[in-house]
Amino acid sequence: MNGAGNRRQRHPRRAGIPRVADRRASSPLRTLTPALTLAALPLGACAAGQDSAGQPAEALTLTVLAAASLTDVLEPIADGFEGDHPGVDVELSFAASSTVVQQVNEGAGADVVALAGESSLEPLADEHRHGDVTIFATNQLEIAVPVDNPGAVESLDDLTQDGLTVVACAEQVPCGQAAATLLERQDITVQIASYEPDVRATLIKVELGEVDAGLVYRTDVAAAADRVRGVAIPEERNVVNHYPAVAVSEQELARSFVDHLLSDTSQRTLTDAGFGAAPTDP
Repeated sequence: MNGAGNRRQRHPRRAGIPRVADRRASSPLRTLTPALTLAALPLGACAAGQDSAGQPAEALTLTVLAAASLTDVLEPIADGFEGDHPGVDVELSFAASSTVVQQVNEGAGADVVALAGESSLEPLADEHRHGDVTIFATNQLEIAVPVDNPGAVESLDDLTQDGLTVVACAEQVPCGQAAATLLERQDITVQIASYEPDVRATLIKVELGEVDAGLVYRTDVAAAADRVRGVAIPEERNVVNHYPAVAVSEQELARSFVDHLLSDTSQRTLTDAGFGAAPTDP
């Protein structure tokens, strides 16, 4: 997708933000409404969903911008966070990691970013960094092919076949960087038919049967298991991407959400979706 326009809306009070029925769709990144500040309310009142007079409080919005490869997994994680923080409404928006960082640097209202590669975080301006960077998951590449596998792709080396149509992510996004690194390390020359703006756009090309193969994350293959077939890349040949998250606003709840990504429940959700667990300190 070309932007972080895919948003999650589950509450009628956010009727001003269009609901996206299919979060795999592509749309340009809109300018995000800045998240509501918590300064005017005690944190205890927010947690209870009431104002200082004991009356029901309007939901506070925590805006999380995330890598496209997190589209399927962040919603249940956000649901868990909302369950632990009544009165808080987590709004999710997905795009290529490079797009997310660019938009935050340009002033898009956000509280947390969760990205698909450590290098993608490097351009984030210092003034937008609040708290420590947390590596909360890892991911690896996999080859996605149509269910009927018309190109007879059974291994990484098969991608070099003449006449094969292969797609990959653009090199400025983490899945594209990983693919380029993989092919270079393995000394494999693949004729890439097109470079897509992010991993979901790459996967959709395969789902629609427009190409013979695409280099995506193994989690994307798992999420589309009934629509594509996965061809595994051996661990010893593969590339590992680390997923960082950081608060980009001064809201205390932003740092709490980053911590929530490391909770047992969130980690279980991530590993069930095919992500690697967060690295542990030696």
